[in-house]
This record gives sequence, structure tokens and C-alpha cells, in this order.
Amino acid sequence: MFERATGGTLFLDEITEMPLELQVKLLRTLEMGAVRRVGGDGEIEIDVRVVAATNVDPQKAVAQGKLREDLLYRLLIFPIHLPPLRERRGDIPLLAQHVVNTLNAKGETNKHVSPAAFDRLQAYTWPGNVRQLKHVLERAYILARDEIGVTCIQLGDSPPPRTGSASVEVGSSIAEMEKRLILATLEHTAGDKKQTAKLLGISLKTLYNRLNAYAHH
Repeated sequence: MFERATGGTLFLDEITEMPLELQVKLLRTLEMGAVRRVGGDGEIEIDVRVVAATNVDPQKAVAQGKLREDLLYRLLIFPIHLPPLRERRGDIPLLAQHVVNTLNAKGETNKHVSPAAFDRLQAYTWPGNVRQLKHVLERAYILARDEIGVTCIQLGDSPPPRTGSASVEVGSSIAEMEKRLILATLEHTAGDKKQTAKLLGISLKTLYNRLNAYAHH
């Protein structure tokens, strides 16, 4: 991977999860600016910018023996602290709009987030940060027809009943009932599509086809 990234950037995610024996090899590579292929002779010089990330306090990881202290300080040439989403709420509308714009472009739709829904998004604490925001909006996009309103925003601060439920108004079409049942079951299984298909008694392919259809309407 260092060879492939030569002249560019290599991103190492969750650096504290790297086995200690591999951390030793990484440190040597960073110090020497060269790699040796498995079974190869001689060193291959590299010119790579390395960006490493972790979602835990690296100093605590060092104290717990999960991260080598010498590697930490070798990586800390230019540290960047990214605050959690709840501490930069002004970013939430911009990120939300970007996600919706991407979904609209993919689905050839023109759905939009209502002002009240934007307020709801900004009021939430987002323990899962940007990844959680993206997932919430993807679900809201599927539920919405034209406007993504407050009722489409399903957050973890209002947990559904343990048994799970799906309700529809009398007069709703069979297709609408099916849609709500599928989405409610997907919610109940925490997004596990295989389990959802099994509970509904349909094939995984059919489930994907339904979800794709919902995303385009």
C-alpha cells in the first residue's frame, strides 16, 4: 500500500486497532522512508504523506498498551483535533444539505429538508457523529415524498417499542402499507437486511429492489 500511495497520501484509520507487532514495522517504515516486500531483497524508497486517525484518546491508548508511544509521537507531527458534531452544530445544516443533494442526484429527485426538520437535526446530540447523521437522512429520504419533514427524522432519543410496530391510516394503499412494514422491520432489525428479509418472508433481492424503488420515489 505504501508503494501504491507513493507521491500521494496513505490514510490509516483506527490506528489504535493495529497489532503492536505491525506498529513496530510501521514505525520503521516511517523512520527509514522505505519498505521491503515480503520475500524481497533490498529496500524500496517511498514518498508518502501519512494521515492516521483514531476515535479514542491516543494518550489513553498508550497507557493501556494499545499504541506504541514512539509511534504516536512519530505521527503527531501535525495533530488535527476534530470536535464531535454536537460541538459544531453550525455544520449540521451544511452536512445535511450535502447528503440530501447527493441522494437527489442519485435518485433523480428534488426532495428538500423542511426548516422544522433542520431545527430537529440541530437540536440532537449525535453520539454517532457524521456517520449517524448520514444514516438518519438516508432513511428520512426514503420515507419522504417531496419534503423531508420532522416526522421523517427518526432519532435514537425516541426509541420504538421493543416489539416494533408499523401503523397505517385506513384508506392507505397496499403499496403504502407494504412500504411502512418493510421500513419498520428494517428499523426493528437495526438495518440488518438479511434478517429483515427473513422476517418478512421475502428474498434479499426483493428487499433490495423495494428499497431502491423507495429511494427513487
